[in-house]
Amino acid sequence: MNILFLSLDNFETFNRPGIYTELLSELSKNNNVYSVGCYERREGKKTDLKKEGENANILNVKTFNITQTNIVEKGIGILRISSQYKKAIKKYFKGVKFDLILYPTPPITLYSVVKYFKKRDNAKTYLMLKDIFPQNAVDIGMMKKTGVKGILYKYFKNKEKKLYAISDTIGCMSDANAKYILENNSEVSKDKVEFFPNCVIVKDYSVSEEEKILLRKKYNLPLNKKIFVYGGNLGRPQNIPFIIECLKEVKEKENAFFLIVGNGTEYGKLEKYFNDSKQENFLLMNSLPKDEYDKMIASCDVGMIFLDFRFTIPNFPSRLLSYMQAKLPVIACTDPNTDIGKIISDGGFGWWCYSNSVKDFSDTVDKALSDDLISKKEKEFKFLKENYSVEKNISKLFK
Repeated sequence: MNILFLSLDNFETFNRPGIYTELLSELSKNNNVYSVGCYERREGKKTDLKKEGENANILNVKTFNITQTNIVEKGIGILRISSQYKKAIKKYFKGVKFDLILYPTPPITLYSVVKYFKKRDNAKTYLMLKDIFPQNAVDIGMMKKTGVKGILYKYFKNKEKKLYAISDTIGCMSDANAKYILENNSEVSKDKVEFFPNCVIVKDYSVSEEEKILLRKKYNLPLNKKIFVYGGNLGRPQNIPFIIECLKEVKEKENAFFLIVGNGTEYGKLEKYFNDSKQENFLLMNSLPKDEYDKMIASCDVGMIFLDFRFTIPNFPSRLLSYMQAKLPVIACTDPNTDIGKIISDGGFGWWCYSNSVKDFSDTVDKALSDDLISKKEKEFKFLKENYSVEKNISKLFK
């Protein structure tokens, strides 16, 4: 089977950890995989095609800057990217007839690429729904449905509707995801919506007590405290001001230590608090390479997930899988619309509280400090194998 994968990521190889690279690596064992991503202008790279092994083809297309840039270039980049992708695919994958087109959201702006190759090749189309945009941007105040900003919302909403329509199947990350799509898009048939979660090639990234000590010394982490770690994006979806208030609330917990690792648009707010407060049980670190990050979090005790309480759409952050592979029980501090907290608590490998009360967060930390983490780790890894393995979920693509 010839599989076309479309995203805004750029992959140099499939042989690295990640929810897309591991999926594509597994798919390429028995299929021809043609991955298309982008090199943004700031990277200074030209369009490039790499061949990896027998079946993997990795194409990165030079585009305008579409992230971390001004609104004018971002707008031009979004408008031009579909034509740039189509031109590059026709040039570099000339003569290839695609059987399956696979694409995650974000973005929704590749609709015309999907439409073109679906029609040309009579291909099946599979949307991996990772993000419900533009509603998520509306929820946290980045976009409005009315006024001048409403024009942009209507543009993206139209693209979203078209993407759902062109997709033969919509794979949702959780039951709440699927329910939301069906309830808010009456034109979407229930038959085309199914459960297709974030998934990985299951590996045990936990470390021995001896290695844990060495890693904690390497990163100047305390040896005699339970370490609560958050790793990932530090942007508006995480509600950084709320996280700062939570850190203030738990600063007197002498047997707990809080580590935050990552970057994003709101990193500066955390950095200012870290420098000004000199809080003794809190450490802020910038992002680490993926392999180094996986080892570092394995030296911790509890993972944390934060989502802004204003969200009306059910997010399901992929960082959960990193915690699960490291066997870290998880605190989910979220809005009431996502079911990630319910899945964690019902699965017996963590705790759930709402992200509108610092006291609830503090009380949840106390529960984690007194709970039996060993039994939670065992339940967690079993849950990972049964629900989020690439091997178990990949069969759905071929159904």
